[in-house]
Amino acid sequence: MISYNTDGVKMPNIKKRETTKWIKAVADSYGRKVGEIGYMFVNDEKILEVNNEYLGHDYYTDIITFDYCEGDVLNGDLVISLDTIRTNAEKFGKEYDEELHRVIIHGILHLCGINDKGPGEREIMEAAENRALRIR
Repeated sequence: MISYNTDGVKMPNIKKRETTKWIKAVADSYGRKVGEIGYMFVNDEKILEVNNEYLGHDYYTDIITFDYCEGDVLNGDLVISLDTIRTNAEKFGKEYDEELHRVIIHGILHLCGINDKGPGEREIMEAAENRALRIR
């Protein structure tokens, strides 16, 4: 089951059924099943608070992924800052909706085992995001 919630922001204009179907299709393409996935859409102040409290990081980010996966079943909580998504969309010359969906799937790709912090990993993540966005 995939749930979509907010804390301090208005729910983004996403089609939940279609988004859930898309997430499941992406997970399936990696040989994974969707278990319990919780999306929490927040503002920059809340994501900074979460980043500080749980990761010890003192900076804003677009998404924080908490991975509770068991075997091939994806379980996790994904905290997404809509403020940072808007800022990044403007910075990179992207539509807000495209950037939002890129970040929504970015967390799922992390749960599928794709990282983006090490040498060469960012390019692998971007390619995976682009493939996922094409099947949306």
